[in-house]
Amino acid sequence: MTSTDLFLLVQRVGVGALVAMGTLCFLVVTLRNIMSVVQLVLAAIEFQTRIRPAARSYELWSRYADLAPPVSVIAPCYNEELSIADSVRSLLSLQYPDFEVVLVNDGSSDATLARLIDEFDMRPVQREQLVVLQKTRILGVYVSDEHPNLLLVDKENGRKADAVNAGIGFSTAPLVCVIDADSIIEPDGLLRGTEPFMADDGSLVAVGGTIRIANGSAVDGGHVRQIRLPAGWLPRYQILEYLRAFLTARIANSRLNMLLLISGAFGIFRRSVLVEIGGYRHDTVGEDLEIVTRIHRHMREQKRPYRIGFIPDVVCWTEAPADWKGLRNQRSRWEQGALETLVRHRKMLFNPRYGRIGMVALPLVIIEDVLGPPCELFGYLLVPILYLLGLTSGTVVLAFFAITVLFGTGISLGTLALEELQLRRTPSARDLLKVAFAALIENLGYRQINLVFRIRGMWRFFRKDTVWASAGRVGFSKL
Repeated sequence: MTSTDLFLLVQRVGVGALVAMGTLCFLVVTLRNIMSVVQLVLAAIEFQTRIRPAARSYELWSRYADLAPPVSVIAPCYNEELSIADSVRSLLSLQYPDFEVVLVNDGSSDATLARLIDEFDMRPVQREQLVVLQKTRILGVYVSDEHPNLLLVDKENGRKADAVNAGIGFSTAPLVCVIDADSIIEPDGLLRGTEPFMADDGSLVAVGGTIRIANGSAVDGGHVRQIRLPAGWLPRYQILEYLRAFLTARIANSRLNMLLLISGAFGIFRRSVLVEIGGYRHDTVGEDLEIVTRIHRHMREQKRPYRIGFIPDVVCWTEAPADWKGLRNQRSRWEQGALETLVRHRKMLFNPRYGRIGMVALPLVIIEDVLGPPCELFGYLLVPILYLLGLTSGTVVLAFFAITVLFGTGISLGTLALEELQLRRTPSARDLLKVAFAALIENLGYRQINLVFRIRGMWRFFRKDTVWASAGRVGFSKL
């Protein structure tokens, strides 16, 4: 930018407005980083004081096999003929005493339905739903002669939320586990996920678990046989993001009883509560955030005691986008979903009736998802301009980039250290160093591009663009 361009910019915007915008950017970015540091500290305290090392599978089985409540695992699927058979075999091999698998074919246009019928010897049956929550028509219901606990629901296309609602209607267990059909639950993951319900007084209504990225790992027959680091840098950056999200933010928010998000890839809910609130909404691209926020709202309006928990054990593996287009679509969708939830539940904001959810948790979402992306991205452009115009000092410029880059790197390394001390899921010391190096360089382009993707999600929200943009996954067999 030339000096003439800067002069014209100052003329149009005004010196005072530029300084005010720069100050706002600095404050918002600082506040976001302070939030991240607090979450990291709270997560470390939680690991030290409350979270015990994960028990081995046989210990869990011997301890809880007689106490485990029945669970319905709901897996919506759409156009997954290449991987659906392995995914279902993985679900059927879960180490759990009493569960059913409810597959919901959401109007697939490929051979998903035929593949399921052939692979699992399924035949049509007449079965009524216990409750009707979906908007689209049920086309058929099938049961497996080979696996009595396998049910297949075929329906018209209505997207994931509608498919999950159909599955809830056919489910019979008091707990439902909602997953993505292309996710992989570890064999003992369901037992770990339901463990909090076994010692509960009835107030626990939902539990989330840690999601990890399977890119690069050896996946065979629907199981992660060997954990490996992905070769590409794009999935490595996402490993860091998932660690920060699940091992710091989720654990900290759970400790404060203000967890707002249970990943759509894996979550366990009391079926009765989902039915009470009418199931998942069909008119949002962020149904996982919205459903948990609505549970908070419902329970507080009913003045009923409740808890929403989180377990740090690895329970589910998923495939992360391996190219920029897939990442763009995913992050834009996440941002759009957050804004939709905020607008839909704006009544809760700063409302004492909703306790810490309305007074703290949702306002923090505003800082993270409304103010954060544009302020940080604009700050990268505005702070140097203010310096060139002599409107701020070099110290302020260095402080801004230190807050964004150095703090971000420090939080990533702190989370990585926490993961290594507590869970130790990184395959080797060499891989640990590679992930640590990714923490250093993700701030040099990747972070800024992500901000652009999130602002794209804002634009989609204001345009009311509800078209589902796929992340373009290739399947575990090709990772």
